[in-house]
Amino acid sequence: MFVRTERLLLRPAWCEDAPALSRAVGDEAVARNSARIPWPYCLGDAEAHIARQSGQPMPSLLVFRRTRGAPELIGGVGLAPDEEGHELGYWIARRHWGLGYATEAGRALVKMARDSLRLRRLHAGHFLDNPASGRVLRKLGFKPTGEIVSRHSVARGGVVPTALFALALDEEGSFACDDVAACRIAA
Repeated sequence: MFVRTERLLLRPAWCEDAPALSRAVGDEAVARNSARIPWPYCLGDAEAHIARQSGQPMPSLLVFRRTRGAPELIGGVGLAPDEEGHELGYWIARRHWGLGYATEAGRALVKMARDSLRLRRLHAGHFLDNPASGRVLRKLGFKPTGEIVSRHSVARGGVVPTALFALALDEEGSFACDDVAACRIAA
């Protein structure tokens, strides 16, 4: 799956992306904001991540900033199936924080989840010490569930308080109801 937005190209990872991926994620501040990214993150981690993505049922895409030349790898976005449905996750390299790339990539993935994958609900979370990620989720239409849970962070080597969010998708891709708990049960 390839997705093109105004400023970005989203596509699956290729083995040739491993060096750029290890550089982009090889920042402790990036890894600490993710539940699944290890720290330190080396070339072998990038190669293993790319190998695992082959044949996955849900999209896991690298985010490239479109330039006049070769696109620049700046992040990743994906959907992961779990016991509650499908979780949206994303990361952006630190030098690209605050520029709207996470929101732009997230919007493209939410649209894909609704239109192509025909999912009815997504969920996500953010560590409480990363409020910027909560702002991204709100811009994408996610609503807080009111739940704070402890979630393991591989990079931090422990549990971190995490705020949970949900997004029920209707035919127009907007939140289908105001009562998050009711949407969670119905979806």
